[in-house]
Amino acid sequence: MAILGTLLKKGIRLRESLEQEYSSPRELQKQELKKLMIRARDTEFGKKYEFDHILRAFKTSNDDFYRAFSSRVPRYDYEKMYAEWWFRLKEGSKNLTWPGAIRYFALTSGTSGAASKYIPISKDMVRAIRKTGVRQILSLSKYDLPDELFTKGILMLGGSTDLEFNGTFFSGDLSGITTGKLPVWFQRFYKPGKKISRNKNWGEKIDRIVEMAPNWDIGIIVGVPAWLQILLEKIVATYRVDSIHAIWPNLRIFVHGGVSFEPYRKGFEKLLGRPLIYMETYLASEGFLAFQALPDRKSMRLVLNNGIFYEFIPFTDANFDENGDMHPEAQTLSIDQVHPHTDYALLISTCAGAWRYLIGDVIRFDSVLESEIRITGRTKHFLSLCGEHLSMDNMNRAMELVSRELTMNSSEFTVLGLPDGALFMHHWFVGTEDEVDAQQLMDRIDSTLKRLNDDYAVERAHALKKVVLTKLPGSFFYDWLRSQGKEGGQNKFPRVLKGAKAEAWLAFVRERGIRLD
Repeated sequence: MAILGTLLKKGIRLRESLEQEYSSPRELQKQELKKLMIRARDTEFGKKYEFDHILRAFKTSNDDFYRAFSSRVPRYDYEKMYAEWWFRLKEGSKNLTWPGAIRYFALTSGTSGAASKYIPISKDMVRAIRKTGVRQILSLSKYDLPDELFTKGILMLGGSTDLEFNGTFFSGDLSGITTGKLPVWFQRFYKPGKKISRNKNWGEKIDRIVEMAPNWDIGIIVGVPAWLQILLEKIVATYRVDSIHAIWPNLRIFVHGGVSFEPYRKGFEKLLGRPLIYMETYLASEGFLAFQALPDRKSMRLVLNNGIFYEFIPFTDANFDENGDMHPEAQTLSIDQVHPHTDYALLISTCAGAWRYLIGDVIRFDSVLESEIRITGRTKHFLSLCGEHLSMDNMNRAMELVSRELTMNSSEFTVLGLPDGALFMHHWFVGTEDEVDAQQLMDRIDSTLKRLNDDYAVERAHALKKVVLTKLPGSFFYDWLRSQGKEGGQNKFPRVLKGAKAEAWLAFVRERGIRLD
């Protein structure tokens, strides 16, 4: 068991995992916040918001520490954090929101806004991400896997490790930053290797991986489902084999994240010779928040003791407006105040200098005691034009059920909310190569959403009178991402398009002669 054996030889132990296993979420998070604040107390941010004063509240056994923290430190979204603090980090300023200088910035995919965001990545954050990655590898010991799997290669399909440098800082995909800093012991397992991973041309990178594929013995693949599916399709087609297992017979695990896997499952499994184990991760540009820790569960375990403190805002009309923007008086909760089966928007404070930062994701607890969550959507990627409260989770589930009913393969879709006279409409765009009637498909999706969401069902009889669907080739969606400079790596197609992104998409569709009647 080469990987696990190497970890043990390097002295990397299960201490943090066992600590989380046998400690209360509240105590773990209290200690984590205290560590973060002690480290940052002498930064400009720590001085402005009197971290030294807040830290005195940690001496009590009650909730004074959280009241002191949440009452003194304001909440931030990216725009506010960047305008007040992070823009100075890009100019080389030190000790602003985290000790020292920030030399690396992760560029987000920019699907929620008009442009990519620059997220600071500190040395402490790189170490935290690496430690959580090790914990995930060690969790494989809970699966029924052959020893020889742990001697096989791990293909990680991410962004280029050849980062942009402007004289002050480096920037690129988080995957490119972290892959460029892989520990020496891991490099013997890592594919596609340093040379290929540096290539910034996504098409050339894919072609080179396809060329080298027969020379590698891959046991684990890691990446965003859409791009890995495209890669596997190309390998299977190039070598004229029935499945990817003809090339990589020892492939057993797919570690995925970023989007729900369910819309891709049917098309992905056509490429397999036998079933894979699917493991979901929650690795955002702001940190490694959670991973699937146990077999046969669809939930992920929040990492509570590795550089991130969490707060939770009930995702309701009382706390967010129709655009997904947080109200100033929004209610925030600590981890001991949450309930299962309730949607919460996440605030995080991290070892990269994010403080009470609205990350933009919406999660739900399957188990509060075990801190087991699943991602249900994005604060911006939902539709509520007239009170229909349609979440990304609703949309993904509807597409999954309807695709199964119609034996249809659909890898991508997106939805726009638009005015329709004095009322409103939803316009679905679905990518599929299968012969299916667009009206029948829309009718099935509509009826399924009515079953899944009572608010949607009510509004379909009132203000949301019209729903339409345009069928497109699956490649159309990736062509648009390419036109936006968002091809490959960690880039995902948004399930809901709003504002400038929606206008750009509609213009793209019309320019290619597709009618939108």
